[in-house]
This record gives sequence, structure tokens and C-alpha cells, in this order.
Amino acid sequence: MEEYGKILVFVMPIFLILILLEKLYGHYKGENTSPNMDSISSVSSGMVNSVKDVLGLSITLISYDWIASKIAIFHLDATIMAYIVGFIAIDFYGYWSHRLSHQINFLWNKHAIHHSSEEFNLACALRQPVSSFVNLFTFLLIPAALLGVPSKVIAISLPIHLFLQFWYHTKHIKKIGFLENILVSPSHHRVHHAINPEYMDKNHSQIFIIWDMLFGTFQEELDTVPPVFGITRPAKTWNPIRINFQHLCLLITDAWRAESWNDKFTIWFKPTGWRPENFEEKYPVHKITNVYDFEKYATNHSKKLMIWSMTQAIITLLFITYLYNSIAIIGLPNVFVYGAFIFVTVYSYTELMDTRKISIFWESIRFIFGIGIISFFGDWFGMNQLFPYANYIIIGYLTLSLIVSIYFVSVNFEKEKVAVA
Repeated sequence: MEEYGKILVFVMPIFLILILLEKLYGHYKGENTSPNMDSISSVSSGMVNSVKDVLGLSITLISYDWIASKIAIFHLDATIMAYIVGFIAIDFYGYWSHRLSHQINFLWNKHAIHHSSEEFNLACALRQPVSSFVNLFTFLLIPAALLGVPSKVIAISLPIHLFLQFWYHTKHIKKIGFLENILVSPSHHRVHHAINPEYMDKNHSQIFIIWDMLFGTFQEELDTVPPVFGITRPAKTWNPIRINFQHLCLLITDAWRAESWNDKFTIWFKPTGWRPENFEEKYPVHKITNVYDFEKYATNHSKKLMIWSMTQAIITLLFITYLYNSIAIIGLPNVFVYGAFIFVTVYSYTELMDTRKISIFWESIRFIFGIGIISFFGDWFGMNQLFPYANYIIIGYLTLSLIVSIYFVSVNFEKEKVAVA
């Protein structure tokens, strides 16, 4: 928990600097691939996912240690060779877990968030799930367990493997020559994120493209077919927590409505997107039928709301940085209280980004929650030891945030509606 938090404190600024550089380069080239609200939503998704991971809010049904203890044929030391073998095994595991997430209805829920952006940029790489509370795929690390790769090697290699998937989420890097035959490139991954019929469910590899070539899921990016990004049942929200559970809500609703007990059970294991017979007519869900002719999601927001949303995201990042740096001081179970505050914060300001009036309710909950924390603990999780006036700063911020939310809902949103009309 604490070690991973410290890694993220180091990695987060690097990701944010690269996202900013991509934005500036897009302006320079006259090709802005990173609309502000989309990027804020993506960064917010990354924040709630990282908090979930740091707090360990998931369980593994079968641990790697247990598998290795039962089936290991060899026992490798933590040498460079062990790291190479472990990394390749993790990439094999990554390919199959990724592919299954695209092919099985209930598994798609944890992956839909990553594809939900209708843009393709570095920020969308941060759209990672908070809905994956159970790790089902440890068995895919059997090759590493057979070779006796130490669990320490797997634990260190997994986050490195994840971070190395960041760079290829961009439209600005075209093809990379002979390396296209070895590594997953931006071109390969643009195909993977596209909803064009020619590209759907292709290029599941994460670092080495060889797995797609071996298992028949490779597709080259075609000059005649420009990729169109998103998901065919568009999210229609900037709220990453909503996006994380949209597909699951549809599955639960369809299973409840299904007349056949067979459908109620099998809907979870059917191919992604499957619904019982005639449900598309009886209970229609908006779906993109022509990928070249649909309206991207963009609420009629003012420049003021965009600036305020960006400010909220930056302040939330500061809250998270303090959490990751102070996990040992904050301690259990208080870190979970802190994590809950972050979740409510992101939910509140992304609801405001969606111009939903109910955002005032969530902002009020956050205000009461924050004031309650200070009242109960006497300060903000020990922050007064670093900043003598921390309590006053946070209370002032929470008060301002509530007032600004009331302003947007009661004044600004109405002005925007009049302007659009």
C-alpha cells in the first residue's frame, strides 16, 4: 500500500507533464486531440483508480504465491533473467485477460471505462477501472509459476508493465518502422480503441504485438479507414464512476427483466453486448450504428465551468498526493475514510461537469463529509503539523466549492441554456 503510493507520487507528475506536452504539441500542429473536459474526465478516472489500487480495494481469489508453491518446476532467483521471463509471462497474461474482457459480457464492465473516451490521447490511458474488485485472472500467470518466477519479481514487474502502456495512447506518433513487428505501437493501439467494424476487438497485446499475430487478432491500421474512437453504447457522461458501472447496471436490469431463467443466467457469459431476444426493441439503449456520423458527447458548458473543473482536478491531485505521502501517518482505517472523500469529490465535480443539477446534492454531501472529518479528528489527517493553518484552508476551500457549485447550477447553467436557444 505505502510503497505503491510512493511510486505513484513519482510517476503522476511525469504523466501529467507528458499530457500537457501532447496538448501543446497538438495546438502547435493545429490538431487538438485533447479537449479539456475529456482530459479532465480521464485524469479524474486515473485518480479514483489509483486510490482504489493504493487502498487495496480488491481481492485475488487465487494468489500467485499459492499457484507457484503447488506447480513450480524450477525455482528462479530474482536475477535479470527472472525479470525478463516474468515480464514476458505478464505480457502473455495481459493479452489474454485483455482479450477476455472484450469478449465476455460481465468482464466488459471493468474495461469499458478505458474505451469510453471519444478521443485518443495520453490522458485516456488513465481511464482505468474502479469496478474491478475481484481479480479473476491470476491463473493466466501459470507459465511464470511453472518456471518458479519469484512473487517479488511479479509484484515489481506488474506496475512497470502497466506504466509502459501509457506512451502509445496518442494520434501524433504515426508508424514506428520495423518496431511495428515487435512492439505495440500507437498505430496498433489506435486500431484497438476504434469502433470501426474493420477494427473491432483487434490488437489486444499490451507490450509485444506478437501475441495478436500468434492468436489471430492482429489488424494493421489502414490508410483508407481512419479510426473512430469510443464505445458503441456511448457513455454520455464525464463522470468516471458512472461510466465504471453503466454496463453492469444494464446487465442487472436485463437479467431482471428476462423472462427465461436461462437468459437470466447466461447473459453474464454471453459475448459482449448480447441481450435477450427482442430487448433492443422492447428496452432500447442508444447505440452508434454509423461510426462516421454521430455526435460526440459535449455538454454546453461555459469556459468558467471548464476552468473550475480543471481547478477541482488539480486540488484533488494535491489531496491525493498528501494521502500517498502520508499513508503510514494516517494509518488504518483512516486511509479508507480519506479514500471515500476522494471518491465523493470526483463524483461531485464531474456531475457538475455534466451540468447536472443534482451536483449540488453531492457537493453538499462532500462539504458535510469534509467538515465532519476535521471536527472528528481535530485536523485534516495530521496536516496541521505541516501547515499550521491547514484546517482553515480546507474549510475555506470546501465552503468556496459549495458556493461555486450553487452558482453554476442556479445561474451559469441557465445562462448557457438561453445562449444556446
